[in-house]
Amino acid sequence: MVQPSDPHRVLGRPEAAQADPGGCPGAGMTAGNAPGRLIAQGLSYGDIAVGDWYETGAVAVTEQMIESFAELTGDRFEIHMSVAGAQRHGFQARVAHGLLVLSLVDGLKNQAQAGFRAIASLGWDWTFAAPVVAGDEIRARIVVAGKRETRNAARGILALRFVVTNQRGETVQSGDNKLMVYR
Repeated sequence: MVQPSDPHRVLGRPEAAQADPGGCPGAGMTAGNAPGRLIAQGLSYGDIAVGDWYETGAVAVTEQMIESFAELTGDRFEIHMSVAGAQRHGFQARVAHGLLVLSLVDGLKNQAQAGFRAIASLGWDWTFAAPVVAGDEIRARIVVAGKRETRNAARGILALRFVVTNQRGETVQSGDNKLMVYR
């Protein structure tokens, strides 16, 4: 239920979100803090509580995306370029570049129903847990794992925890992003 006093989130997380999302520190409910699913765009530092979360839409990873990323970056390792090359390394199909998937996830974050008044990304700490192959569909759950003020009164830093899953619900990538936002 949307609380009239808080138009930015649905307070009280649904049962599926009650579990600790990917071991995210600070993602649980705390006294005096009622995190929920974020539902608004243009969120500033003060609008966000540790434990708030949202899910992105999904995107299908295509062979054309893999081709384009290889052309752009020059990364033509054979697991990306052909089924035969992928099979020589034990994969069933062409494997998407890990950094392609991370880039798609960042795009999904920026296109999601919830969004931050971001200034800049300050870095990523990321893990490739399982291959994403051509034809897979990916989506992400993003949890606000922490937040801190900066010396600049107009800015704050959010620690975002991502868990990226495929169409079978398997975790394929996960990690953290520090995002500078307007206060």
